[in-house]
Amino acid sequence: MNPAASSGAKVLVIDDSNTIRRSAEIFLRQGGHEVLLAEDGFDALAKVNDHGPELIFCDILMPRLDGYQTCAIIKRNPRFAQVPVIMLSSKDGLFDKARGRMVGSEDYLTKPFTKEQLLRAVEAFRRSAV
Repeated sequence: MNPAASSGAKVLVIDDSNTIRRSAEIFLRQGGHEVLLAEDGFDALAKVNDHGPELIFCDILMPRLDGYQTCAIIKRNPRFAQVPVIMLSSKDGLFDKARGRMVGSEDYLTKPFTKEQLLRAVEAFRRSAV
């Protein structure tokens, strides 16, 4: 691993909203993290395989392959089963949180999120991974 890059995490943000992807990218880069972006589940699965992110933020409501399906596929792959997935949703519902846990997500963030919430989530899961 490149020692210069060891301070930041490699984070994948999956969201069909360009606005959400861009704001997450800006916040995470300001926090010193490397950011990968995907606009849907299929795009995300290719990027997970090619780049091996350390943490994934995944929107729930997406076309073609939703966040639950995407998370479940990632978690079923032994290579990526340990990568924390944090679900993103505009709804702050108990059902959504429970369903996210059922497919293997570690946490849940309600949109719109703040820079502090996003960076706090990254730090929390990086600490637990060490």
